[in-house]
Amino acid sequence: MTTPASMTNRGFALVAVLLVLGMLGLIGAEFAYSMRLEATAARTYKEGIAAAHLAEAGVEQAIREIAADSAFVVVDDQGVMTFYGRDGRALPRLPRTRVPLGTMGTFSYRLSDEEARLNLNTSPPDRLDQLLHGFGLAKSNRDTINDSLQDWRDANDEHRLNGAESDDYYLKLPVPYRAHNANLESVSELLQIKGVTPEIYNGREGKPGLADLVTVKTPGQINMNTAGPEVLRAQGLSDAEIIDIVQARRDGPFIQVPGRFGGKGLMVNTRTFRIEAEGLVDGQPRARLTAIVQRRQDGSRQPMVILEWSGVR
Repeated sequence: MTTPASMTNRGFALVAVLLVLGMLGLIGAEFAYSMRLEATAARTYKEGIAAAHLAEAGVEQAIREIAADSAFVVVDDQGVMTFYGRDGRALPRLPRTRVPLGTMGTFSYRLSDEEARLNLNTSPPDRLDQLLHGFGLAKSNRDTINDSLQDWRDANDEHRLNGAESDDYYLKLPVPYRAHNANLESVSELLQIKGVTPEIYNGREGKPGLADLVTVKTPGQINMNTAGPEVLRAQGLSDAEIIDIVQARRDGPFIQVPGRFGGKGLMVNTRTFRIEAEGLVDGQPRARLTAIVQRRQDGSRQPMVILEWSGVR
């Protein structure tokens, strides 16, 4: 005969069993979730390593193109670079988009001429002012950036009228730091200089920013075969002259600077290039590398040197 006490005991036993089963289920679910996380992390790490190697392969293939026996380069309206031989003929272009590499994935890369950019360390202030004017910046903002850039580069601690130095500005910021007091080593230093906002640096709405138009790694002259309208305008060329240059180079490179463009800091060839490569796994970019490389003069023991290297994974 079942008594109330035995029924109560059975009820407690049933509850205990259910609690144990629930805890076992929870532990099992947690274990399975942890295993999935570990598997995902391991796969992500493996794909990241593969993508980094793919991006490096893209850089190496780009260097192969740069090292070819070319005399000139021209950039078309879409920003695609073509190498030309000394006879003025276009050289065959290696594949640059989604190039397969075994079973790892693919790589893509873009080549651009670093000497199509305005050198911040060698250009006079009026050229940077003209470049910033093309961004639509007010004169007060342009003066702040220009004076602050000169203060950042000079060796003293006295700021210009619209500029900034360590003691009066940078050391008073929430995250303090000192002015470099030397030439810029990388364009990214601009983000530390008074007046340069991320919008001015990166550009917006499809328009280029300073990061796309300036450099610190070139001798200083501008290649008229590759420079964009913004940089040519900063060199003091008129809109009509810029149109003439852009239209003429569609038929091939200038092999010498025409007399009417003399004295404007222009040249027709280049030795310094920017490579932007990415490694793709399963069709998705997983790693990006940017390298600035320079081709040495003929006869050099080291024909190619890397001036800057940065990557994101």
